[in-house]
This record gives sequence, C-alpha cells and structure tokens, in this order.
Amino acid sequence: MNFMALKQPENSLLGSESDSQRTLYPYVTGTSVAALEYKDGILMAADMGGSYGSTLRYKSVEQMKPFGKHSLLGASGEISDFQEILHYLDELILYDNMWDDGNSLGPKEVHNYLTRVMYNRRNKFNPLWNSLVLGGVKNGNKYLGTVSMIGVNFEDNHVATGFGNHLARPILRQEWHENLSFEDGVKLLEKCMHVLLYRDRSAVNKLQVHIFLYTCRLHLLDKSS
Repeated sequence: MNFMALKQPENSLLGSESDSQRTLYPYVTGTSVAALEYKDGILMAADMGGSYGSTLRYKSVEQMKPFGKHSLLGASGEISDFQEILHYLDELILYDNMWDDGNSLGPKEVHNYLTRVMYNRRNKFNPLWNSLVLGGVKNGNKYLGTVSMIGVNFEDNHVATGFGNHLARPILRQEWHENLSFEDGVKLLEKCMHVLLYRDRSAVNKLQVHIFLYTCRLHLLDKSS
C-alpha cells in the first residue's frame, strides 16, 4: 500500500522554520556593566570587548550610550540587540522633542519604558538578549536602575550586569556609601573592573567610563587598566 504525504497548507499553524525567525543565541556579546551613585551624580563603567562566541573578536565596542538630556544607558549581551534598543530610544526622544513643551523624559520614565519593551519582547518569545543599566540626573534627583532580558527590573544605589552581578556587587555592597566622592567612586569602579578582568575571560583591559553630574555630562573613553 502506498501512502501519499499530505501537503501542508501554507496558512497552517505548523509552518516552515523560515516563517518565524527568532534570535536563538547571541552572537557578538559584551560583558559586564557596573554603575553607582556618588554624591554629585552617576558613574558607569564597562570594558570595550566584544566576543564572537568564545572568541574575543572586537576590542573597541561601546556598551554605553548617553541619550536625551538626562539619561545614560549601558548594556551587556548581544550588541545588535543593543543597537535595536538605541533605535527605539532615538524614536522615543524624537517623538518627545516634537511636543516642544519645555519638558523632557527623565531616566525614571525611560527605565519604565525599557521595562515594558523588554517584557513585551519576552512575551512574544523573541527577547532582546540584553541586561540594561539606566542612570541619570533630572531636577537634581539621581536615578539608577536595571532591567533584565525578561523584564525583571529594580532600582538601587549601585547595579551591575553579567558576571558583575556576582563578582562586582559584593564589593559595591561592602564599600559604597552615600557620601562617596567622585575620586573614590572612580577607584571603586576600577576595583570592580579589575576583578572582572581577572575572573571573566570575556573582559579586556580597555574601559569606558561615563560621568553624569547634576549640571553636565562628561565622557571618558579608552581608559586602560
């Protein structure tokens, strides 16, 4: 007896693999981001390595980006997904500026927006493979928070992503205090990044540091360990 294979209708729920594409595994990834509040603003640091699988392929990848008037974003994980998030934020800031009402989005509003974006993509089973750190200063109020690739979020006086969540956070918990000066804050972040350099095979000795003050935003790039 001959059995004929049934032809699957094109509009079937069981379509071919090409019908629906997902990022199943991140390709080019950045490692840990660490950030803290100090008495005059926000400090954020990350190394500039980009790993292609287990190969440390790129050594000048920027994992932090200032945007708008009050906010700074850092991300570990898939670099292309980070670029997609920056595209979302560019559209958000442009739409906000079009109102021309004298107001602008602060870091807390942007953090809430990113939480919704990450959770929405998670519910579609097509997550953005990033852990995000969002910091900034608006109207003299400091803000620092983080959100994971599935939308888990919180705010704290110091945060870290990736291996930094396991290796840098204990150091930050032990040595951070509310009246931390700029110099002590930079030394504390450098200590965290040194530990990550020793323990994380994806880390490189080329750092990117952003400083967000009450009155202005500064950028220090290519700081060697």
